[in-house]
Order: sequence, then C-alpha cells, then structure tokens
Amino acid sequence: MSTTAEALHSAEAHSAHNYHPLPVVVASAEGAWMTDVEGRRFLDMLAGYSALNFGHGNRRLLDAAKAQLERVTLTSRAFHHDRFADFCRELAALCGKEMVLPMNTGAEAVETAVKTARKWGYEVKGVPDGQAKIVVAANNFHGRTTTIVSFSTDHEARDHYGPYTPGFEIVPYGDLTALAEAVTANTVAVLLEPIQGEAGVLVPPAGYLRGVRELTRERNVLFMADEIQSGLGRTGRTFACEHEDVVPDVYILGKALGGGVVPVSAVIADRDVLGVFRPGEHGSTFGGNPLACAVALEVIAMLRTGEYQQRATELGDHLHRELNLLVGGGAVTAVRGRGLWAGVDIDPAHGTGRQISEALMERGVLVKDTHGSTIRIAPPLVISKEDLDWGLDQLREVLAAG
Repeated sequence: MSTTAEALHSAEAHSAHNYHPLPVVVASAEGAWMTDVEGRRFLDMLAGYSALNFGHGNRRLLDAAKAQLERVTLTSRAFHHDRFADFCRELAALCGKEMVLPMNTGAEAVETAVKTARKWGYEVKGVPDGQAKIVVAANNFHGRTTTIVSFSTDHEARDHYGPYTPGFEIVPYGDLTALAEAVTANTVAVLLEPIQGEAGVLVPPAGYLRGVRELTRERNVLFMADEIQSGLGRTGRTFACEHEDVVPDVYILGKALGGGVVPVSAVIADRDVLGVFRPGEHGSTFGGNPLACAVALEVIAMLRTGEYQQRATELGDHLHRELNLLVGGGAVTAVRGRGLWAGVDIDPAHGTGRQISEALMERGVLVKDTHGSTIRIAPPLVISKEDLDWGLDQLREVLAAG
C-alpha cells in the first residue's frame, strides 16, 4: 500500500489539476468516519457535498447494490428492466409529482431541466422559437458544463470557457423585486437553489421562496428548484422548499439520491411539463440503469420513515446553537444554514478557510472551504451527537489557537 506522500505525488503527476484537495488519501470509511492509507481516522464533516447523507458504507444501501450487482447492472434504455418502473413511481410519489426523467450526475439533471423548460416554453407556453429565457440567481452553483457555467458568476468556474450559451438572465439571490423585473413574456423558468451551497450555505430571506412561487405561477413560468445538495433530508425536511411550504414545478435531484454508492440524478415534474418529451429527443445510456434504480429505491424507502429528516433537524439545531456561540468571539463573523448544514465565515485575521480546514485536518476533522474565508460543515445525517460535539471541539481549539 502506498504512503500518503507516494499517492499524492502520483496523483499530482498523472491527473489534471482541476481540484485542490486536502492532502488526505482515504482508504476506507464507515458511517461518519474515514481512514487513510496510513491508518489515521478522520471525522467526515462534508459528506461528499450531501451525496453521503446516509453515511459511508450504509448497510441497507450496500445490500441493495450487491443484490442488484448479481442480477443485472445495465440494459440502456433500449430495453425495459424490472427496477425502472418502481423507481419512477416511488420517486414521483416522494416528490408529489407525476413523472420522472432519470439521469446520472447533478449537472446532467440541470442540463435536462434547462432543456425541459425551453421545450415546454416553445411547445406549451408559445414562446417564439429561439427566444426562451431562464432567470437564475447570482452566486449560483448548478454544475460545470459549458451551458451551466455560462450563467455562473464565479470567475473560476466561468472564465475562458466561452463562447457562452445565451438565454439566461442573472439577478441577485433573494431579491424578489429584481426577479419580477427580469421575468418577461419570453421567460420560461426561474432556476434557483433553495439554499445556495457552494456560495457558502446562503439561506434566502424569509418569504423569498413563497414569493418566487407566487410570481412564477402568476406569470406562467416554471419554478425549477435545484435540490441536489439541499434535498433528501439535509435541511431537516425531505426538500428545503418545504420550509416555506413551497412546491416547485420541477425538482432537480442528485447526490444523495445515489446514496454515495452510484451517481443517480433526476428531473421530477408533472405530466404537463415532462410530457413534452417524445422518443429520441433526450436520453442517457446509463440514466435509470438497474443498479442506480435499486440503490435509489432504497434511499427513497429510508427517507419515507422520516428518521433522517428528524436527525437532521435535532442535530442541526444543536449544531447551529453551538456555532452561533462562536460568533462575536473574534474568530467567527457569521454562521448560516439550516438543518445539519452550515456555512461558517472566518475572520481573515484568523486565517483563510483553507488554513482552517488544514488545521482541522491535522486534528482529524475534514471540512471544505469556499470563497476564501468560509468553511462548510455538512456531516452525514447518521453522525452521532458525541462525534459531532467532538468535531465542534476541534473547531473551537483551532480558532482559539488563532
């Protein structure tokens, strides 16, 4: 087995440098804990950006995957398979919708939602061909395809990938007035994250999502909620939109839908929206494959119990109480979030988000920085209160050390 230094050197030599990961080389993991190639244990306080909501090596998910691996893993959509109908029916029911269009990654699901909105706009709303507009929010993160980065305001994600895809208008996040002014007769959709994760776990002002829902309904515009990170239990509800009793026209899901086992994503909506597709107009070789459906069906079953949403609520309340005690102490300037998800702004005098993350790594806790001075905390929903408190203790000690 290679050492950490050897593995890092090989990765540096043979992989594109599109990431700047912490210098940890994970060899195994269980629950909320990961072990590196040299046997050191780390508390995972990131959970694969919510892909691992149910923890590493979740036995129910592994058993579902193993059972399916012995039967059939892929047919392509050229044929039916015996897990597909169940997956679509159960996911549609979880979302309170009628139809599902499965894909693989979150970015693929967002691309599919963009295509859905445009096609709906032309064929149902009657927008002139080629004139459809989608309104998005500044500081968004919906993926990294060329179309998606065309409406990003993050220079690292966007610069030098032009020419950019037209048809998007960017407005400030949380600003209903700006949103209303941006919506025109040719607007087909408003695409938003109910909570902006990559931007630093930004929660919109109270009433914002309700206002978006009312505006889009009045203007005959689709409200598309990107719940790839915020959905499936992370915020204490199945969907973050539920905190304002809002049901969007379109849910965009990914990450936790595959349980951290396989990539699974989907666009979910009613028949009057997804019914615009006909055979041959959109597809994916791996989208809705038997292995993905088997794992996702188990994820859906786990979410139906409400157990994980309740854990996220209770542990999230505790997490935010403890983190808010740090505000005003000189090191932490703000804390945001909902459920078991938090963005913590660090006073630059105490270090960058990267430096704080590295210091926590040395103490056996793994988090991720974003936008210079912020760290994100999003442990698996299966984390114990004792482990969560231990991780918070390490954060306090790092901050106290300056």
